[in-house]
Amino acid sequence: MGETITFWVLAVVSVGAALGMVFNRKAVYSALMLGTVMLSLAVLYAVQDAPFLAAVQIIVYTGAIMMLFLFVLMLVGVDSSDSFVETLKGQRFWASLAALGFLVLIVVAVGNAVFADQAGLAQATAQGGYIRSIALLLFTKYVFAFEITSALLITAALGAMVLAHRERLTEKPTQKDLARARFLGDQPSPLPGPGTYARSNAIDMPALLPDGSVAPSSVNRYIARYDVEHDHLPADPKLAEAIKHTAEEDAEERAIERDGIERDGIERDDSEQNNEVTK
Repeated sequence: MGETITFWVLAVVSVGAALGMVFNRKAVYSALMLGTVMLSLAVLYAVQDAPFLAAVQIIVYTGAIMMLFLFVLMLVGVDSSDSFVETLKGQRFWASLAALGFLVLIVVAVGNAVFADQAGLAQATAQGGYIRSIALLLFTKYVFAFEITSALLITAALGAMVLAHRERLTEKPTQKDLARARFLGDQPSPLPGPGTYARSNAIDMPALLPDGSVAPSSVNRYIARYDVEHDHLPADPKLAEAIKHTAEEDAEERAIERDGIERDGIERDDSEQNNEVTK
């Protein structure tokens, strides 16, 4: 009875988290939803008297694979804007073909689970325990799928590196150049930390200067953008004005960056067309 209740509860949680992972627009939330799915699977393995699979699910997938996804997110950037310029020709066709193949795999898997005869745990582990049975299946019957999965993970890491790579138009400044530019600038001292001279030492509280005014350089632009979009401005008019000003500057910088990305994409397409004409 307890096994049945656990299954139906975790089944709802797993399916809901999987749908949230697919349809969520924020990559961080999708990664968290994927972690929920993996943990639910580990509990289901433990309920089915498979502690080895539960431990592997937590250590390998929830630990190592999730770290790979977080590594990808750190490389690409959480707040990076998506480019609507297609740089690869025919990617929609191949993406549609891959989606169709994935849909066929799902239909075959569901049909196999519904209409095929149930083997049972005893029959599946009859070759000398479930650890030996898993090893035999991985390195004999499903070795090709196992290697393809490894290749996909490596491809994901390489794709993240390609997406995060940017051609440097100027030379990388040295430590000496950075120090000289810092002392020649308007503020050679470090930026004030959030919460300094404030009513609370928190990241969401801008720093206050000794005269009581808000230090604009201490306003977090991500929190300012969120507060303006969701109308969570503080009651203090000075703090609200500083947050609005930082959000406006952040919007202008993002618009300039988006225009530059689109312009680079258009120039790249033009150069490819010119090369094709030349050929």
